[in-house]
Order: sequence, then C-alpha cells, then structure tokens
Amino acid sequence: MDHGNVIIRFDEVSFNYDHNKPILEEANFSVRANAKITIMGQNGAGKSTIFKLITGAIKADNGKLSINPGATIAIAPQVMPEEHKIKTVEEFFASAFAKPSYSLPKQIKDVCEVVQLVAPLDKKIKEFSGGQQARLLLAYALIQEPDILLLDEPTNNLDADGIDHLTQFLVAYPKTCLVISHDSLFLNAFTHGVLYLDSFTHKVQQYMGDYYAVLGEIEAQIERERAKNAQLKRSIQDRKDKINFFAHKGGKMRKLASKLKDQVEDAEDSMVSERHEDKTVAEFTISAQTDFVGAVVTITSVGVIKNHQPIRKTLTSPIIVHKNERLLIRGPNGIGKSTFLEALANGQESGATIALGIKVGYYRQDFSGLDFNKTGYDALAEVMENPWNQEIYAVAAHFLLSSETLKNPVGALSEGQKGLLCYARFVLQKPGLLIMDEPTNHINFRHLPAIAAALDTFAGAVILVSHAPDFVDQISIGQTLDLGGLA
Repeated sequence: MDHGNVIIRFDEVSFNYDHNKPILEEANFSVRANAKITIMGQNGAGKSTIFKLITGAIKADNGKLSINPGATIAIAPQVMPEEHKIKTVEEFFASAFAKPSYSLPKQIKDVCEVVQLVAPLDKKIKEFSGGQQARLLLAYALIQEPDILLLDEPTNNLDADGIDHLTQFLVAYPKTCLVISHDSLFLNAFTHGVLYLDSFTHKVQQYMGDYYAVLGEIEAQIERERAKNAQLKRSIQDRKDKINFFAHKGGKMRKLASKLKDQVEDAEDSMVSERHEDKTVAEFTISAQTDFVGAVVTITSVGVIKNHQPIRKTLTSPIIVHKNERLLIRGPNGIGKSTFLEALANGQESGATIALGIKVGYYRQDFSGLDFNKTGYDALAEVMENPWNQEIYAVAAHFLLSSETLKNPVGALSEGQKGLLCYARFVLQKPGLLIMDEPTNHINFRHLPAIAAALDTFAGAVILVSHAPDFVDQISIGQTLDLGGLA
C-alpha cells in the first residue's frame, strides 16, 4: 500500500497530567498520509491522550508535534459529550462547522445514509440509543470530510451490520485514519500498522503490517524479552553466589569477587523492560446475594421503538428469570434495548418487576451510573455494606486498578478503567441480579474471557445486551427476548 508524505509526526513528545501521572515520555513516531493506523495499549496507557494532542485539546509538555499544514482533523469520541445531548440533530451537525450552510440538511441526510441511520433533523440527540449515538458521532466526524479521521472505539454499541458497514467504509476511505479499538476482527480488516503504547515505560513503539501480524510480532518480542531476562537473572544469581563465596577468601579471590560484582552490574543494566501492560485480568468470581428464593425478574410486556415512536408490546407468555439463569435481549440499534434495561434497573419499567430485596448490579454502556466526582476508592466502598480497606484494594488490584489510581476521580479514569471499576464493584457488591448493557464496551479484548466466565458462573440472575457474538457464545444463555421481532 503506497502512502503519501508524513502528515503527523511526534518528535520526543512528552506529556504528564501531573507529576505523579506521566503518560508519554519522548514519544517518536510518524504517520503517512492515507495510512490506516491502530493505536494499542493497556487501559489508561494514554491512547485517547494521543488523540487530544493531535486535535490540540491539550499541549505537549516537551518535544514537537507536527501536523501537515492545512490538514483538517475530525474526531469521533467514545461517548457522546453531554453538551450535545440536548441539541437537535440539525444543531448537532451545525456545530461541526464555523459558518452556517444552506446545504446542511442534505449533507446530514447523505452522511446518515453512510452510517445507516435515519435521523430526523428535529429529534434530540439524547432520544437516540447508545448505538445510534455512536453512529451520529461517526457521521459528525465524516461530514467534515477531514484529512485526518480519529476514531475512538467506533464499534462500541454497533450491531454486526453497523460494524460491517463501518469496516467497508474505512477500507475505502481515501484519507488518513487513526483508530483506537479492542475489536481485533474489525481492526485486521483495514489496519496498515500499529502504534503500541507501553503504560509503564510511557514509550510508543511503531509497527507496520496488518493487525494480526503485528500482534504476533509483539508476542514474539515479549517472549524474547522474557527469555533474555530469565537468562540474565540466572547469570546474575550465579555470580552473586560466587561473590559471597570468594569475598571472604582474601587475596586473588577477593579481586575475582570485585570483578564478578562489576559483571553483575553490567548484567543488571542489560535487563530489558518487559511489557507489563500485557497483563490481563485473571479469572474471578462475582458472588451472588443468597437471601432470596423464587423468581428474580418477571417480564410481561416491553416497550419498543418503531419509526422513532415508542409502542408497548405484551408478551405471549411472561418471561421469568430465576437464579443461575441468563436472559439475552436482542434487537437492532434503536429498538429500545438500553431504554428497557435502564427502566428495569431504576424500577420504572411498567412491564417488568424485580423481586423485593434484590440487589441490582447495573453495567451502563456510558458509565453514567457512576459518580464521576467521587474517587475510585469511594466508588468501590459505596457498594459494600461494611467497607474494608484491605478487601477494596485487593479487589481493585485484581482488576489492574492500583492504589494510586483509586485516588483519582472516576471522571479522570480512562473508559477502560471505568469498565474494570464496574466489575470490581460487582465483586464487592454481591448482587442478586446483574443487568449488563454492552458489558464488553471499552474493555481490552484480552480481559473478555475472564469476564465471560464470571458471568457464566454467576449464581444470581443475568439480563444481558451485547453485540459481541463471540463473547455471548461463552455464556450459557437460557432465554432470549428479541425486541426486533416485536416491533
């Protein structure tokens, strides 16, 4: 694939949110025009920070960031900003331009066709589902026809058709595109290379090639690093044992011990920094509430969205969810899945009841159930009947959330860290019912097998919405409610 001249260059770029939280240290890489590049790294490594630096939302502390003069930039963020939710569709897209355009309605219609969405100009953004908002964010970026397109987790909330359509679009997109995503199948379809962020060294390493080839190269490099370190550790320990033996012998033996000591220092300097950020969440269990019997949830009717209007459908026979049962809610974007889950979790769903006394754990796809002003520690402590420091820190560490991370406000965490925080909350809460709205959103794909196993073995009840079939296949689904078949 031939690419043009360099359009983005990071030259010794460093950035810190504060002295205790370095993100990038002397990052060096370049992106050529028309390239499709993936940004990889552990949750919290600074992937979204790269985008903020490119757009100018934040400034580098040191180094030089160069963007090709005249190049236009547009970004589709992970989550719809709150200030846009109160706008109409037309107002939302108008905010993408400095000057009013008489052709804006036609431009909106054309770009919404690209993302396969019907969006009435006078409809409020907040009235669209999470999946529809994801399409609107993408359309918002595309309508600007940017030279540099930045996509942050663009497949979140998209159904299979939406992901396929987005993939086809990106393959054909004639300009530069940088993508943050944990969807490996999606990435492998169009990626020309990878920027790999190390969350411990804060360096950026650049690889060229398709996504799976790069993953293989990274894994091979990690194994070489580990093998080299293991060999050096054995050599260092052997020399230290000899130093301890010869140091007490005197004469030439003492000189030999001094020489061996120098060799140990050289070997320790040769140790390479292993990729700590490749850690994954180990298997875990979400203990269930035990003080209840019988049905957990009973559903007799559901609301669905048809032609942008809500209608209520009575089920032919009630759906009853008991302990150890999992109900999958299916349907296309915009049918009302998230609306149903939110109303159910808040006790406002007229067609469904949750048994009295059931503790509900609710994973919201936009994390709006979390108080972003509270610290991570407080977010964990508040779900416990008797908060215990040792247990809070131990559970948080299991989900790769350090004690330092827990001191930060929830709003300052990366989206991936917020997701892991939710799972840590479930472990501490011990709920009787888990309501999971796109539980793979924002989560590194390496963590998903452990999460799927935890949901599969959870002794309470689970109601699940997910557009990730590979994830759902790992969970024993007892019943399915297809809202698309009711509309």
